Amino acid sequence: MRNETEQEQVFEVGNRLRVQINAGVADVLMVRGEKMNALDQAMFDALIETGERLCEHPGLRAVVFSGEGKAFCAGLDMGRFQGMAASEGQSHELRLMPRVYGNANAPQHAVLVWRKIPVPVIAAVHGVALGGGFQLMLGADMRLIEPQTKLSVMEIKWGLVPDMGGVALMRRLMRSDQIRELTYSGRVFSGQEALQLGLATKLSDEPRSEALAMAHEMALRSPDAMRAAKRLYALADDEASEAELLLAESREQAGLLGSANQVESVRANLEKRNPVWR
Repeated sequence: MRNETEQEQVFEVGNRLRVQINAGVADVLMVRGEKMNALDQAMFDALIETGERLCEHPGLRAVVFSGEGKAFCAGLDMGRFQGMAASEGQSHELRLMPRVYGNANAPQHAVLVWRKIPVPVIAAVHGVALGGGFQLMLGADMRLIEPQTKLSVMEIKWGLVPDMGGVALMRRLMRSDQIRELTYSGRVFSGQEALQLGLATKLSDEPRSEALAMAHEMALRSPDAMRAAKRLYALADDEASEAELLLAESREQAGLLGSANQVESVRANLEKRNPVWR
């Protein structure tokens, strides 16, 4: 009998994302390749809806997030920039200031929702990741980046600042002076430099294929331990105190020790077989 993690599911969201879930691994693909997966309102809506759906998926083990065609994501759709040029003197506070998703507005949540997903999320990045697209990849736990990828904190080019969670996320990965230099200059840099700066987890000539292989490897580990580990590192990212982190470690470990999946982890290793998770 096949369990829920073995049943393949395929669905599209808003004609912008295609999701295939197989053996607990969600392969999330932006499918606006003709526009280099640029961020229009439909893409923002699809990112939020998909992220929220995956948060509630009971058999989920890992997620791979990538873009079809020539690019991961080229940033904001040009139509949005044209709209900005036509709105001189208008107030955008009513659109940007309401905290409609906890601490975030909607564009910020389109990035931060991937950190909310309770299992590992891997971004497979190729071609370009510019502006909003650059910030989007920061929402993943790990980033596999093609060496020739062109990246940029490009908002300064358009008279703007990063506003999709990039400021909050970059500070966890890079030194402040490095962040400022990229932000103030808006210059384009390579995947190779992204690795040196700490933005890339690793370089890959085939980031999507390698990310999927990594995700399926992670899917073989205890789902309880994996989700506990993500909770701990999320707490660390939120700058919890040492006392809070030590207590959280103990609490998570106490909940895992002797549980069905922890016992199965031990048995499967001793018997040299693949585990069967509950």
